Amino acid sequence: MNTDAYTLECRDDGVAHLQLCRPERLNSLTPPFFPALRDSVTRLNAEGRTRVLVISSTGKHFSAGMALEVFDGGLAMLDTSDARRRLAFHDGLRQLMRCVNVLEEARFPVIAAVQGGCIGGALDLAAACDIRVCSADAFFTVQEIHIGMAADLGVLQRLPKIVPPAVAREMAYTGDRVGAERALAVGLVNAVLPDAAATLSHALALAAAIAAKSPLAIAGSKLALNYAVDHSTAEALQQMALLQSALFDIGEMRTAIAAWKGKQAAAFAPLASVPAGA
Repeated sequence: MNTDAYTLECRDDGVAHLQLCRPERLNSLTPPFFPALRDSVTRLNAEGRTRVLVISSTGKHFSAGMALEVFDGGLAMLDTSDARRRLAFHDGLRQLMRCVNVLEEARFPVIAAVQGGCIGGALDLAAACDIRVCSADAFFTVQEIHIGMAADLGVLQRLPKIVPPAVAREMAYTGDRVGAERALAVGLVNAVLPDAAATLSHALALAAAIAAKSPLAIAGSKLALNYAVDHSTAEALQQMALLQSALFDIGEMRTAIAAWKGKQAAAFAPLASVPAGA
């Protein structure tokens, strides 16, 4: 699948690769990008064949975030001149948030492969991913504070659960760039690679390794991990008991154990598709 903003390739091994493709515009994000992303991820999730999604980019920077012209009259919803328009703004913002939330809510893990700048709205996207890896020249910044607004697509809510809260606050309040090595030290990324090509290669290899596991077990693990972020251990264990009762599959385990013992790839069935309108 191709759009003006990104390409989407689905491989036979269950790895899907979404690549931003506007390097001449620093892969800046325009309003149509967000519903297109939402629809693409929703479709992959519904079909059930995707086991891991990798999001990468082209050119010097991962993404410069929301295109600045959007804030200069480029989006009708930004008119907040009266109460009715502010109510419409609220609804429009919630819809934009949902376009990012799909990354977190998908049944499969999402890996961000970042090179160069991951700026503003791009950091909202990266924070919603399960895993982030980056190149040595990468940097991350909450750019919104520089243009007089609080970031509003999820980074302020997710970042304190990824990095130490004081680091998240420093990033949010100053907009300072966090380079690759510090990002690794504070847990924002899992690995730093020499360049963009090595970063993408690492992300795809990691995705392939995850895709080789039971998609049922991976989906269950993601549900459990996501729930544990915002709940006590006792509450998360209660959820895990219910979740495992729904997902435990001895046949899936036999397939996994046989493949593990035989040091060969297992042939797992894809997840069931989600009915239209569900």
